[in-house]
Amino acid sequence: MTTERRAAVLSALVEGNSIASTCRMFGVNKITVLRLIADAGTFAQRYHDEKVHSLETKRVQVDEIWSFVHSKARNVKPENWGKGHGDAWTWVAMDADSKLVINWHVGGRDRDAAREFINDLADRLLDRIQLTSDGLSAYIDAVAESFGYGVDYAQLIKEYATDRQGFARYSPPVCISARAEPKFGNPALEHINTSYVERQNLSMRMGMRRFTRLTNGFSKKLDNHKHMIAIYYFHYNFIRKHLTIKTTPAIMAGLTDRAWTMVDFVELMEREEATVGGRITDYKISASKRRAC
Repeated sequence: MTTERRAAVLSALVEGNSIASTCRMFGVNKITVLRLIADAGTFAQRYHDEKVHSLETKRVQVDEIWSFVHSKARNVKPENWGKGHGDAWTWVAMDADSKLVINWHVGGRDRDAAREFINDLADRLLDRIQLTSDGLSAYIDAVAESFGYGVDYAQLIKEYATDRQGFARYSPPVCISARAEPKFGNPALEHINTSYVERQNLSMRMGMRRFTRLTNGFSKKLDNHKHMIAIYYFHYNFIRKHLTIKTTPAIMAGLTDRAWTMVDFVELMEREEATVGGRITDYKISASKRRAC
């Protein structure tokens, strides 16, 4: 495919189209699209690790968004255990001021995933921050281990009405109360909220077919799921202009001086393909080495 056609395919995927519909729209083979997702996702993750660090962020919100791969956890067959099938939680951290997605992690909703996610977040920051999460208990130990006493951390504890039955069961439960609970440091009460990161989660659920509920567009393989998330967050940070800040989060955070296009992204990816002499997925380098370069 040409550069422009590859960019158009990726743009369709981050704007809510499934792989099948994208193939029909552009007359391309499904295997071609899957290979493009793998290369673009690998490159997007690598570029993010190279550029998004040493941030002078002040306020960070974290949250988790649910999805699944191949089948929901209760439907995973015994022969598929350990193959990445089942529930897949995307942990995400957002700069409340620039709206930049700082980092993310795809895994379970447990203490090990929380530690890996929060440790990666801490490594990308320069200064003391105010951190807000929901009431998940796994965050407390993870924050303590990664930040020590160098953080102002609070949880926003929300209580919901009991699940509704019938047709209403497809609607989110109603939040009936929310209270702020400072955990470490001295967090400012007026900044204890997770509204921005939760709104970003809504944008991803609406813009990523793999996250849309009650459809058959869910991911069939964990690697493809991770690749598509990396592509989406590159688009979210560097390409998509946000109505509230009137620009891209990457510009707002000082990571770039212009709004990118998907063609810019594909051209940069193709230059790296030319450098390595093949597909990007065949050439891997650790994030630490990329930063050292």
